[in-house]
Amino acid sequence: MSIHWPIVRSLLSRPRHPFIVDDQRTYRGVEIVVAAMHAAEAIARAGSSQAVGILLPAGGGFPIAALGAWFLGRTVVPLNFLLKKDELQYVVNDCGCDTIVSAGAMLDYMGDNAPSLPGGKPMLRLDQIEFRSMPDIRWPARVDDEDESTPPGVILYTSGTSGRPKGVMLSHANIQANARQVMRHVKLTRDDVMLGVLPQFHSFGLTVLTLMPLTYGMKTVNTARFSVAKVLDLLTTHRPTIFVGIPSMYNLFLHAKSARAEHFSSLRYVVSGGEPLPRAVFNGFRERFNVTINEGYGLTETSPVTNWCRPSECREGSVGPALPQVDQRIVEIETGAFLPPGKDGEVRMKGPNVMRGYYNKPEETAAVFDNQGYFKTGDIGQLDGDGHLYITGRLKEMLIVGGENVFPREIEEVLNTHPQVHASGVVGKQDTMRGEVPVAFVELKEGVEAAAFSEREAIGFCRQRLAGYKAPDEVRVTGGPGTLPRNPTGKVMRRELKKMV
Repeated sequence: MSIHWPIVRSLLSRPRHPFIVDDQRTYRGVEIVVAAMHAAEAIARAGSSQAVGILLPAGGGFPIAALGAWFLGRTVVPLNFLLKKDELQYVVNDCGCDTIVSAGAMLDYMGDNAPSLPGGKPMLRLDQIEFRSMPDIRWPARVDDEDESTPPGVILYTSGTSGRPKGVMLSHANIQANARQVMRHVKLTRDDVMLGVLPQFHSFGLTVLTLMPLTYGMKTVNTARFSVAKVLDLLTTHRPTIFVGIPSMYNLFLHAKSARAEHFSSLRYVVSGGEPLPRAVFNGFRERFNVTINEGYGLTETSPVTNWCRPSECREGSVGPALPQVDQRIVEIETGAFLPPGKDGEVRMKGPNVMRGYYNKPEETAAVFDNQGYFKTGDIGQLDGDGHLYITGRLKEMLIVGGENVFPREIEEVLNTHPQVHASGVVGKQDTMRGEVPVAFVELKEGVEAAAFSEREAIGFCRQRLAGYKAPDEVRVTGGPGTLPRNPTGKVMRRELKKMV
């Protein structure tokens, strides 16, 4: 079934319900449907390519533009407005879109960084679409996901932490399945209110904070830009029951003097995803706010969620059990042999939420599936006896130090507990004696001067807590909070750090 049909049914079943609140206004069910029909009419006039780019901030405009594209049977390509122009232009050219839906404020923000369309044609501005009483379009198209020739519902481009980004093709069925899996696993209801602070060009923001709540009738409060003060105000005003963020956001809350336990008192479920949650943040939230952060896990290629901790069974360091219909296994990296609980290996999985493949990249697609059809995540992890998953490293980030495997995350977890360190990133440097040695880059906490930080003491701090070969050979200070290179979802970009060693 098409992504949009259950959404339309949900919206029209509660036509006056406030489904979306953003920085500008409130969008009710019937308003979203009518606006999407007008958007579809404008998209049909603007271009003929299968792919429709969407360049909009988080809020009500994004799902309106996406529904408009789906009403026409088109493929939605969310565009990351935080990328540089050449990166964005690559995405536009790669997917072959001749239509981008944007808005005046976004284009002002982008300036010269905005990508170009073929022939220099202008972007379609959502804020300039004329809303007549009845748009001149046919009723929304249906798609047959059983037919492999059917275009994907969404192409999401990976963040490009290594090489050019790849277009992840997600079918209508992939996204619907993931929304259904999350609802069943966490037992959300249409009475829940979600607070969304993640961009909708990101898979987590698209599926979990946009399409899932629209499909199942929940209200979502969006803000286009994260700030501690803004989010604390939204928590107080709207009293959401679900909050989904990334570790760096929780870290900022933890270090904000204005944040109090009362701000989080309406929340029954607090979720962290996108990257591993530091233990210091997990423990700090419990101690200061009496809030347990439940970790989740997934990838763009899995629509994205595959694992989520539930409040009743949260285990420190775990990203939770697999969602319904996700078949997860841990295998020996070289042979693919099953590994028992407690043993580290590559995480592989099957399920209705796993992507079709990479757009126009059959070789890369074939390389990430094993001979039994399991998707190779590239992440290292282990299962406990109850099937809870623990992510312990990243296969491609693994260092080999004197013949021993070392995962950067393990070192970062220790450095992040140092009293002067706000965040860290670890990469390898070639060494003639040991093959590779770890090099750490650290952001210092607010108010800590670089002159007061001792590299030798930090290395000793690690040696006290890690095997000697895992301790960093160097610890370099980048500055205060926000000085480590990060991608739009907050992950430290080790590829950029690698250029600095």
